[in-house]
Amino acid sequence: MSRDLWVGVDIGGTKTAVVMARKPPEALARTEFATLPANGPQPAIEQMLAVTHRMLGEMGAGPDAIRAIGISCGGPLNPHTGVIQAPPNLPTWVDVPIVEILRKEFGCPVALENDANAGALAEHRYGAGQGTRNMVFLTMGTGLGAGIIVEKKLYAGSSGLAGEVGHVRLTRTGPVGHNKAGSVEGWASGGGLAQIAATMLKAARRQGRASSLLDLPADHTITAKDVGVAAENGDAVARSMIRACGRKLGLALAILVDVLNPDRIVIGGLAMRLGDLLLDPARRSLRKEALAPALAVCTVVPATLGESIGDVAALCIAMDAGEPTDA
Repeated sequence: MSRDLWVGVDIGGTKTAVVMARKPPEALARTEFATLPANGPQPAIEQMLAVTHRMLGEMGAGPDAIRAIGISCGGPLNPHTGVIQAPPNLPTWVDVPIVEILRKEFGCPVALENDANAGALAEHRYGAGQGTRNMVFLTMGTGLGAGIIVEKKLYAGSSGLAGEVGHVRLTRTGPVGHNKAGSVEGWASGGGLAQIAATMLKAARRQGRASSLLDLPADHTITAKDVGVAAENGDAVARSMIRACGRKLGLALAILVDVLNPDRIVIGGLAMRLGDLLLDPARRSLRKEALAPALAVCTVVPATLGESIGDVAALCIAMDAGEPTDA
């Protein structure tokens, strides 16, 4: 049988998905299961292997049909050695040689990449970054990371750490992200928005301003989702929180525009869900801060792959892993 199946594995702290395709990004089969990091890596890995074998069997194929396997996972990880190094959402996955495990099991090329870089490849090839030469993709979820495309190729840096814009400090004090107060991640991420919300709610309560967020139970920890729902329902205080987050996001975008001069910045996560409510204040800050000639060639848009981005990202890594053996 010819090797014509790409397999993508998207490992997250909540769920892991295994997807198979012959012509990405269209999937032929997909299975999702709970990662349950509290149980350690072994149960999830065993399930990953079993699910892949089962899916192959259902398609009337065996391991010899797999062209390559790509793995997308949050960092830190080492793409060169193929080792997952205890990411914050997978704290029990300490130095897991995931590439070696899958290579031995299925006898095909296997590659590992962090989710921001993998997401950049996915949006560049199949999403909002199509047609660009130089692009930045921002993952704007609980944290904030970036994947960088330079001359249509992923730029990883000398040690694979290119794109850690979330670690850049914007202000001396402020919300904490990347273990740094006032960082880009602290100000412009889901976790950062939750911290902004907590501070602004205290001020709203003192000022007697009405907000549906103040009606939540006292023991409830405000999340970015809470803020987004309230904003969609017209809550003025929630909308001001999102604008505050957007303004700081714009400062980070200006740094990227001035340093990298990209054609496009594609933003996932919160930007997809909140749209112009977040992006309009970000674009205003960007216009004030960035060099005009660089800004003139750059657009800022939300990602378009939506919830499928993890699947497509892992398949992109598989395609790159299989490229050296293409016949």
